[in-house]
Parts: sequence; C-alpha cells; structure tokens
Amino acid sequence: MNIFEALRESHDNQRALSEQLIQTHGHTELREQLFQALKNELWAHSVAEDRYLYIPLMFNDIGLDISRHALSEHHEMDELVEQLEETDMSSPSWLAIAKQLSDVVHHHLKEEEHKFFQQAGKILDDKQKEKLGQQYLKEYAKYKKHELV
Repeated sequence: MNIFEALRESHDNQRALSEQLIQTHGHTELREQLFQALKNELWAHSVAEDRYLYIPLMFNDIGLDISRHALSEHHEMDELVEQLEETDMSSPSWLAIAKQLSDVVHHHLKEEEHKFFQQAGKILDDKQKEKLGQQYLKEYAKYKKHELV
C-alpha cells in the first residue's frame, strides 16, 4: 500500500466520524465517544502524516509550499479540538465549533486528495511512495493504540 492509499483510509474514518459527531445533540455518551474517536483519529493521522508525507516533501521547493499549507491546517484543527475540550458539550456553541471542525476537516481532506497528492506524486518515486506508506501505517497504528485523554 502506498502512502496515498494509506492516508485515504484514515481520511474516510475522519469524514465518517466528523459527520456522525455533528449529528449528535447535548452532552451524551455517544457524543463523548465520537469526539474521543475523532480526536484520536486526527492526532494519530496528523503525527504520522507529518512525519511520512510532509517532512519528506519539504526537501523539494514545490513540496515545501504544500507542506507548510497542510501543516497550518493541521494546526487549525488542533486549535478547534482544544476549543471543544474547553467548551461544555451541552452548550450550543460546542456544536457550532464541532461543525466548524468538520468543515475544516472536509476542506483539508479534499484539498489533500485533489491537489496535494497529485503534486506529491510528481515529487516522490514509486519506491518512496511504498516505503512511506509502510512507515506511515506503522506509526499511525502506534498512535491509534494510545487513547487521548
């Protein structure tokens, strides 16, 4: 599995979790579980993706720009997750922030899949794509085991 195939699997999980999360109402066990699952998915994915896609791309002029942009979007998602952690789940503002996070997640994933992956595909050769995919999956699995508090 190459790096792009591996990343798309996590992207599908992120889309599903964020869509399910914004369908919840009030401070419920389901909302807590979905939020924890999404938070963990985003964290494990971004740590491994940064290390095995964006950092290798930074050694190329074209890759540097897309990497900077993607890393700034990862930071934006982190900030929204932090806001959600600091907001009462029963508050209407919690759902508003969750919807904003879902929008940012969907935008970021679409941009990666329809723009960044094509540019990265021109920078990385097939052997690199396969190796990075294996490394990403190993790192991602390691971080998925560690539930966030």
